[in-house]
Amino acid sequence: MLQGIEPHSKPKVDLEQYTTPADIAADMLFRACYTYGDIRGKSVLDLGTGTGRLAIGAVILGADQVVGIDLDTTSIDSALANSKRMQLKVEWIVGEIESVRGTFDTVVMNPPFGTKRNHADIRFLRAALSVGKVIYSVHKSTTQSFISRWLNRAQAQLEVLRTSKIQIPHQYNFHHKESHVVVVDMLRIVHS
Repeated sequence: MLQGIEPHSKPKVDLEQYTTPADIAADMLFRACYTYGDIRGKSVLDLGTGTGRLAIGAVILGADQVVGIDLDTTSIDSALANSKRMQLKVEWIVGEIESVRGTFDTVVMNPPFGTKRNHADIRFLRAALSVGKVIYSVHKSTTQSFISRWLNRAQAQLEVLRTSKIQIPHQYNFHHKESHVVVVDMLRIVHS
């Protein structure tokens, strides 16, 4: 079902908008739901939701409440269209990730890697830690030691669930190759 979600029609380079591959989204959500019990019957927040793949997957797996937030209105329009087409209920919000209030059982996200905006990934982690009990996130493997140290200072525990590869297609004018492979870590983060 996650493969049927329409991709972003006009990704923005400054927001580092790359679609979360369906296999990585499915694996993350499957582990969160069936290995750790963090989806079914829970409140789930998708930070930087993009086209909604992680949020929609959480609904499919039985989350009680799912909220997806993104700064980009085009992303939210796509997420809304995807959820309506699949007849699934998700609360979509256009806004900054820091504007979220309250507490969620689980936060899921594929944040920017911080390539275009230095430490954009840390901004997402900070926002996730402020509202979530447990966080599932995807980060470049080359940043693992930095992120681990940062999370340790934030009194959060990191578990690497899987190392995988994401194939990034040629979608921006600075891309010189037809595609580029990035090695990523799927992380589970819990407050200490």
